[in-house]
Amino acid sequence: MHEMTPREIVTELDRYIVGQTDAKRSVAIAVRNRWRRQNVAPEMQPEIAPKNILMIGPTGVGKTEIARRLAHLTGAPFIKVEATKYTEVGYYGRDVESMVRELVENAIGLVREKEREKVREEATERTNEKLIDLLLGADSDDDSSQSRGVTSIAPQGGGLPPGFPPFVFPGMTQTDSTAWQQGQAMGANTPEMQTAQEDTARRERNRERIRKMLLDGKMEERKVEVTVESKGNGMPMMMGIGGDLDNIQEMIEKIMPKRSQYREMTVREARTVIFEQECEKLINKEKVDAEAIELAENLGMIFIDEIDKVVASEKSSGADVSRQGVQRDLLPIVEGTTVQTRYGYVKTDHILFIAAGAFHKSRPSDLMPELQGRFPIRVELQDLTQEDFVRILTEPKGSLTAQYAALMATEEIELFFEKAGVEKLAEYAFSVNQTSQNIGARRLATIMERLLDELSFDAPDMKAGKVVIDADYVVKRLETVTQDEDLSRFIL
Repeated sequence: MHEMTPREIVTELDRYIVGQTDAKRSVAIAVRNRWRRQNVAPEMQPEIAPKNILMIGPTGVGKTEIARRLAHLTGAPFIKVEATKYTEVGYYGRDVESMVRELVENAIGLVREKEREKVREEATERTNEKLIDLLLGADSDDDSSQSRGVTSIAPQGGGLPPGFPPFVFPGMTQTDSTAWQQGQAMGANTPEMQTAQEDTARRERNRERIRKMLLDGKMEERKVEVTVESKGNGMPMMMGIGGDLDNIQEMIEKIMPKRSQYREMTVREARTVIFEQECEKLINKEKVDAEAIELAENLGMIFIDEIDKVVASEKSSGADVSRQGVQRDLLPIVEGTTVQTRYGYVKTDHILFIAAGAFHKSRPSDLMPELQGRFPIRVELQDLTQEDFVRILTEPKGSLTAQYAALMATEEIELFFEKAGVEKLAEYAFSVNQTSQNIGARRLATIMERLLDELSFDAPDMKAGKVVIDADYVVKRLETVTQDEDLSRFIL
């Protein structure tokens, strides 16, 4: 996916997001530049900085969705954060470095999933063997050589290795023991050895029988006891102090002892638990951490939403002081610095930052000049039109109309949207946005839920049938609400 061309990226984004061509082109070029950087001479790579993007546009026009879909396409670590939840260092709340730690956690998840696929086959085999051991249970213990009083068994092929300790069966006299050892030295096949060999053969037959039944799915509901490791409850988090507390939990986990306990569960449930345990044993944690840090440093994307909300107003007291401080703290992160995480040190020099904001009450130029300079690409997203709403309802993969049709299909109801019905829905959504708060495409979700409220409630009792959403159906259920401006503000 990293080798997709800008045109291919835009085409892929068009499957999910309507319009906003300029924004799609900008992010596509930014992603392609990251691939290009990976392929230039090594001595040139550190010099090429990412071209961070500032998206400007009202809510609900696709800013967040573009960034999220982009990260999914490229398989890159991605997090979305709200600028408003951070505060200046020294104030109560989270500091901006925590966004880098969250990005690394995301990268850890991606790398671990990749490593899990590599060890899946071996972990599955180990899981099956462990389940067989658990299913054999007490029978296996009863059939063991120790339960029959054998302290030790001589190796097959006869003869005792030099210095090997004497073999003693309970009840044996010293003469019998000596004679038995001499017989072993001569390769004699004593009754005791025959019994031990029969026990071994019987255990192998039982094991193969259990393995076949397990693989055939005949043991899924059998109960077994599994050892589960549980972490201590830890210490209560101290929430009355400022600063970031992300690493305190890790410190507590290291201090508090881990407890192992036996839990009874079915084979189906135990398979998941044991598989996870075996994957943990097979995956190299240090390798995962190193790869995740490298992935976050070179391909990580951080989407900072609501950045316009940390622009200080003309007054400079109260929360505004902290807002200006958030910008100052953001600056070194975006410029490039080193952040300490629980997995190691992470450099932010080549992380791609995409900031977004409506900028209703402020302008991008109100940001700190140094911060503005770190977002060289600025894209203005357009308000959605009524025609855009029609396209949003029908064109994207997983559109709202397709979602509701799939939901109703579970009740054996065929839901069909006529073109006229979709156009009427778009008209109402656009009209409400114009007369009240403009929340963009999010208005469609409210409109759709209101439209299908009655059907969603009655669907289980209808058993089966076909429902056509035409213009009359839409008008009947939405006309009254949309025409009353005060009512639409509260309901839609």
